[in-house]
Amino acid sequence: MTTEKTLAMAQLVLVTGPSGAGRSTAIHVLEDLGFEAIDNLPLHLVPRLLDGPIPARPMALGIDTRNRDFSTSALLDLIDGLIGRADIDLTTLYLDCQPEVLLRRFSETRRRHPLAPAESPETGVMRDLDLLAPVRHRADTLIDTSELNVHQLRDEIERWFAPAEGRQLALTVHSFSYKRGLPRGIDMVFDCRFLTNPYWVPGLRALDGRDPRVAAHVSHDPRFEPFFDRVLDLTRLLLPAYVDEGKSHLSIAFGCTGGQHRSVTLAESLAKALAEDGQQVSIRHRELDGQQTG
Repeated sequence: MTTEKTLAMAQLVLVTGPSGAGRSTAIHVLEDLGFEAIDNLPLHLVPRLLDGPIPARPMALGIDTRNRDFSTSALLDLIDGLIGRADIDLTTLYLDCQPEVLLRRFSETRRRHPLAPAESPETGVMRDLDLLAPVRHRADTLIDTSELNVHQLRDEIERWFAPAEGRQLALTVHSFSYKRGLPRGIDMVFDCRFLTNPYWVPGLRALDGRDPRVAAHVSHDPRFEPFFDRVLDLTRLLLPAYVDEGKSHLSIAFGCTGGQHRSVTLAESLAKALAEDGQQVSIRHRELDGQQTG
C-alpha cells in the first residue's frame, strides 16, 4: 500500500531564498541531477503546472521575491496547498545566507539589488530577508551558503537530492575556530582545545594542521590518541544507525581556538581513517578555506 502511494506521487522541490544566496546555482544542480527545472514561474501558474498526469521526472521550481506575482502570503498559501495534495511529495529548499555576505556579493559584482534598484544594496538585502523570513521558518531543508563556494554548494545539493540508490552515506569532516562560533548544520561537534597548542611554538605558528610537523606536535600530546580513538570508534558505531534511519549526509566538526592547528589535524586524521574504511568523505577547514559562493 505504502509503495503504491510513493510511486504515485510526484517529487517537487521548491527552491527559494534571498537574491545572492545561490538559488540559481541550486536550480542548475538539480537540473543536472535529472530534475525538470523551471525558474521564476508566476505563483498562480504552479497549481496549473501540476494538474494532470504525474510528471515522469521530478520537478524543481525556483521561486523568490523577483517573481512577478510574489507575496509572502501567496507563497505560504502555495506551500500549504501543495502539502495538502496526496499526489505531491513536496520539499521546500531554502538557500540562506548572512546579510553581510549577501551585501558583499552584490558589492563585488556591482549588481543592483532587484528589490532596491534605485537604493542601496543593503536596503534591498534587508527587504528581501524580511519578506522571506516566514518562508524560511517553513522550509524543510535549509542550506546556509555564507561559507560555501559554488563547488561546495553543488556538493550539498547533491547530498540532499541525488538519487539514493547505490549511494553511501556522505560524510563531511570540518575544522573551525570557536572565536567565530559553531559552523551551521553540524551533526556532531568535538572540542579539542584541551590538546597542546602548536600556536605557541614559533616554528609552527605560521603553519596549519595539514603540515606533518604540526600534526606530529598535536599527536604527541598523550591525550590525543585516546581521544581520537574514541571519536573514531563512536563514529564507526553510529554510521550504520544513521544509514538505517535513511540519513544521506553526516557532518562532524572539530573546534579549537584559532581553527588552524589542532582542529585541522584531527579533521584530517578522522577523514583519512574513515576513507580507509571505504567511506565517502570530504573535508572542510572553515578558517583555511577563503572561497565563498557567489
